[in-house]
Amino acid sequence: MAAFSRGLRFLAPQGKFVCLRCRPFSTTLAMQSGHSRWSKIKHDKGAADNKKSKTYAALVHEIALISKTDGPDPKFNFKLAAVLEKAKKAGLPKAHMESAIARGQGKTASGAILQYVALEAIVPQNVSVIIEAETDNAKRTLGELRVFVKVAKGSVGPTSFLFQKKGRVAFEKDERNLGVDDVLEEAIEAGAEDVETDEDGALVLWTEPTKTTAVAEAMKKSLDLKVEASEIIWDPNEDTKAPLNAAEPDSLTALNEFIDMVRDHNDVQAIYANATQGSLSDEAWEEFASKLD
Repeated sequence: MAAFSRGLRFLAPQGKFVCLRCRPFSTTLAMQSGHSRWSKIKHDKGAADNKKSKTYAALVHEIALISKTDGPDPKFNFKLAAVLEKAKKAGLPKAHMESAIARGQGKTASGAILQYVALEAIVPQNVSVIIEAETDNAKRTLGELRVFVKVAKGSVGPTSFLFQKKGRVAFEKDERNLGVDDVLEEAIEAGAEDVETDEDGALVLWTEPTKTTAVAEAMKKSLDLKVEASEIIWDPNEDTKAPLNAAEPDSLTALNEFIDMVRDHNDVQAIYANATQGSLSDEAWEEFASKLD
């Protein structure tokens, strides 16, 4: 009996004996450890998937823009060939590339003509947005975008009066390193209303929307410049911009999630917002601004 009792352990709170040799192995720690590991795997995978999604969306947008600006054939459009090679290395499916090239030409991959649609709304942090899309089913696309606004607890309504529609022409920087003073006379003659350089020192011209193409062609001809992008955009008015508030993390998260949902929509071509940095850190603002057009 003494020998047998050495295999028992007295559990004081319950007042019972348990045989240590018969007791099953505890799995609690192993389960917790496995759960933590799986949670980390899911978190890491989610972050990786989110990063990949953003990369794909940016590539699709770039392909469509280059196709629209310089033509759909990579044999004659070296910029398109370069971005297609970059997209291939990033793992972007071939069907996505073909669809993006077609979109740049205003068509679906099957050749159907795309229709332009736009949705205006006010979303979290009192930010006003204009969303532009090209679609073969306007009712479906606008319906899906309205759902995004509803999920974000925003409201669909007119916001274009808070923006100005402008033509923007960006040129590639070349070895001449031309500045504003070097092109100002030709730019004014071509119909530009303003000339500036971007953060890389490349020339950017602003004009009336209806003159965008004419200005781009005139500058190409007079100064032998290569057009990087020619587009019509919505530029927010300075006096009605909405500063973002880092002290309201819930609405800030809702705003970011809304922008991500819209950006991931296949039909969406551009998102314009009248947000400013406000109290956001430089890093947070840079990430947010990178999602906008």
